[in-house]
Amino acid sequence: MPGEPSHSQQRPSAWRAAREPHPQRAEQDAQELGRFGYAQELFRTMGGFSNFALSFSIISILTGAVTLYDYGLAMGGPAEMAFGWPLVFLFTLAVAASMGELASAFPTSGGMYHWAAILGGPGWGWFTAWFNILGLIATVAGVDYGCAQFITPLVGLNSTARTLLLVYAAILLSHALINHYGIRLVVWLNDFSVTVHMIGVVVIVGALLWLAPKQPLSFFTRAVSSSGRHAYAWAFLLGLLQAQWTFTGYDASAHASEETIDPRRRVPWGIVNAVVISAVVGYLLILALTLAIQDLPAALNATDAGGNKVPAVIAILQRALGGRAGRATSLLAAMAMWFCGLSCVTSNSRSIYAFARDNGLPFSPLWRRVDAKHLTPAPAIWLCVIAAFLASLYGGAYSVVTSMSTIGLYVSYILPIYVGWRARRRGRWAARGPWHLGAYSSAVNILAVLWTAFICIILVMPPNQLAGKTLLGLTLALGLGYVLVDRQRFRGPAAVSGAAAET
Repeated sequence: MPGEPSHSQQRPSAWRAAREPHPQRAEQDAQELGRFGYAQELFRTMGGFSNFALSFSIISILTGAVTLYDYGLAMGGPAEMAFGWPLVFLFTLAVAASMGELASAFPTSGGMYHWAAILGGPGWGWFTAWFNILGLIATVAGVDYGCAQFITPLVGLNSTARTLLLVYAAILLSHALINHYGIRLVVWLNDFSVTVHMIGVVVIVGALLWLAPKQPLSFFTRAVSSSGRHAYAWAFLLGLLQAQWTFTGYDASAHASEETIDPRRRVPWGIVNAVVISAVVGYLLILALTLAIQDLPAALNATDAGGNKVPAVIAILQRALGGRAGRATSLLAAMAMWFCGLSCVTSNSRSIYAFARDNGLPFSPLWRRVDAKHLTPAPAIWLCVIAAFLASLYGGAYSVVTSMSTIGLYVSYILPIYVGWRARRRGRWAARGPWHLGAYSSAVNILAVLWTAFICIILVMPPNQLAGKTLLGLTLALGLGYVLVDRQRFRGPAAVSGAAAET
């Protein structure tokens, strides 16, 4: 029945005993969550800045823009850096704004899964949840493996496959332990992550523009593809993966809705501000890096003492600023990547927890457990990091893992946007939240859907065809599993019955 407690309310909520910074507002938020059919189990302590910081840390301009810098530069040259980033940002903003109005209407940790289920039915929600979880697992793999690629040469180790794997495993372990045992520490680190990212960008950009030799601005018109396998226009489109993968993960603000004070207002702004600020600051970073390139082939083919590939950004910084300064600035980037991975695990575990809470996953009773002492979804956290480790072993090429991450996430973003647009046209979604796009909703929603369809096609083309084949196989397997098993068993989130009347 609408408004009745779900199975998640079977035990007392320990959060009530905790000391809250805004107890009255938190109590109101908990009561509102109850109308969606859920008890307040997670620790609601995030303010607006902390919610923004979570998404900003996952977008992490010092991760996506840096770890895939080699790929974008090889595909489209300096022109890719100058024109690809703003192009992707404009279309991504349409997706983020569309998600913001959904987050304002339905402030639950299920995020896109709940939006799609409430507005389109359990089947839409089921597929959205699976794509989101798979995309987030690939994101954790991409971020933490990219971090390992940076840290390994910076600490003096040869970047062999075995060494990279060990460093990667250690990074994943650190993120799992902190997420499990220290939610307050996670919140503080996410806030601090914004400082690290901003200081890192200011230091790197300032050092490159002030101290390093620079190319003339005309360098940005160099439309060259170092891959040599594609016509330039096609190579440029393939190179958009660098920017598009960077602009992922801002759904984290929605996944933390049940841990955020006043989520109907703060979560949408967390999503949109994370995208806008990342776009501006990230653009300054990649422009400064590109102007500092002294030798394009040398940057793309840099190796360590053992002959193993070194990220182009490390080579650019060390050649432009000298060994010590280049190493110090590279360590700042690696630190930001570590923070990004920490936030990714937080977001992914909440998505798993929310889906398992509604029996959407195999062994759901296990994955929906919340640690009674630490108030964190501990089993979901460990499932996330183990799955990410296995994903990196399968994906092989870094661009393949990041392509799978980008496509999986954007499919999960666009499905609820589409069903929301459809529900509004049919008059089934009238009562929106306090944050919405007004008369521009339909136009922005359609633009978001068209861009996502376009970019998903681009990102499965060679050399990333394995991502397309993998996602096609997973989609077929999910479809078969839903038809044979979950269509009859899965009833959707409690929010379908508890909040449908509000739509």
